[in-house]
Amino acid sequence: MSDTYAPWLGRTEHSTDTVSAAPVRALAATLDRDDITARPGDPLPPLWHWLYFLPVAPQRELGEDGHPRRGGFLPPVPLPRRMWAGSRFEFVAPLRVGDAIERTSTILNIEQKTGRSGELVFVCVGHEVCRADGEVLLREEHDIVYRAPSPAGAPKVAPEPKAPPAHAWQRTIAPDAALLFRYSALTFNGHRIHYDRTYATEVEGYPGLVVHGPLQATLMLDLLGRERPGAQLGAFSFQARQPVFDIAPFHVCGDLDAGTGEAHLLTYTADGRVALEGSASFA
Repeated sequence: MSDTYAPWLGRTEHSTDTVSAAPVRALAATLDRDDITARPGDPLPPLWHWLYFLPVAPQRELGEDGHPRRGGFLPPVPLPRRMWAGSRFEFVAPLRVGDAIERTSTILNIEQKTGRSGELVFVCVGHEVCRADGEVLLREEHDIVYRAPSPAGAPKVAPEPKAPPAHAWQRTIAPDAALLFRYSALTFNGHRIHYDRTYATEVEGYPGLVVHGPLQATLMLDLLGRERPGAQLGAFSFQARQPVFDIAPFHVCGDLDAGTGEAHLLTYTADGRVALEGSASFA
């Protein structure tokens, strides 16, 4: 790790929030889940905690990409492209509508690497979410990757469709600007690659708007919940392999491993490549 980033290692941040009902109703509508209610005491579906502890940097502190400028809680990595690379979760107890909750975040690791696309910096942030009385509800590790820019001018045509391999469970999602905007708004994510097509294509060189990694992960567990209603998750992890864009449908798939009892969950790009890969175990 560079000495530049050493002061950020171990840095902590504390946040408080309340599990209010309105964001739950809004995400349920966004995902077409008419069966999910938001009455006091109702448990949140897994990963819906991302509706809370939202980043609220003032407008004047945003960078060109829509993220808060670097150098606050996160280290001031100069590489311009910032993506969600993966996460690991331990589900201890459900968050419930009406709960007063607290989150402690810690910079666990900062690592510099060189890949095919050039210099990379990985930052791992740990989060522990508790009820106000101190009961631990959730532990999460979040991997962020910073990358150099890609040349603009990527092709903007839809890829040649290719069906994913056969899986026990499968949904096809047709992403559009409204879906991506609504998820960005619900998570207060200002990153312009998800809603500003001109910025995404002409500045960052993508062929279209980028489908959020966390949205794909949420759809993975949404699929699992549809197929295994009532099952209680103990742990979940996912890793990003390829980006997904709004220029073509993508696929959310899964299987249950009879040997381990774990669920294997994936998203596939329209041309059949693995985009996110994850696994879930039950409590």
